[in-house]
Amino acid sequence: MSLWYVYIMSNKYHGVLYIGVTDNLIERVKEHKLKIYPNSFTARYNCDKLIYFEELDNGLNATTREKQLKKWKREWKVKLIEEMNFTWMDISLNWNFDFSKIRK
Repeated sequence: MSLWYVYIMSNKYHGVLYIGVTDNLIERVKEHKLKIYPNSFTARYNCDKLIYFEELDNGLNATTREKQLKKWKREWKVKLIEEMNFTWMDISLNWNFDFSKIRK
C-alpha cells in the first residue's frame, strides 16, 4: 500500500499558502524548491517551505482532503498549520535531498 500526502507550502511565516497532493512528498518538495516548473504558482510566489502535511491511505482520499482544505477559510488553515508547526518552520530542512536526481 502506498501512502499519499496532502501538503502545504509557504514562502514565509504567515505568507502565501499553496495546498497540493502527491504520492511522493520528498520528490515533490524538491521540485518546488528547485522551481522545476518556473511558471507554477509556487515558483512565482517562492513557496519553497514545507510547513504542513498529512498522510493518507490512497489517492482518492488525498484528493478529497486537498479539495476540502482549499475551500477552507485562511484562518482555519492557519490554525491547522499551527497545531502541527507553530513557528511555520520548513519541515523539510533536515531532509537529505539528492538534488542531482531531479530533472530540470
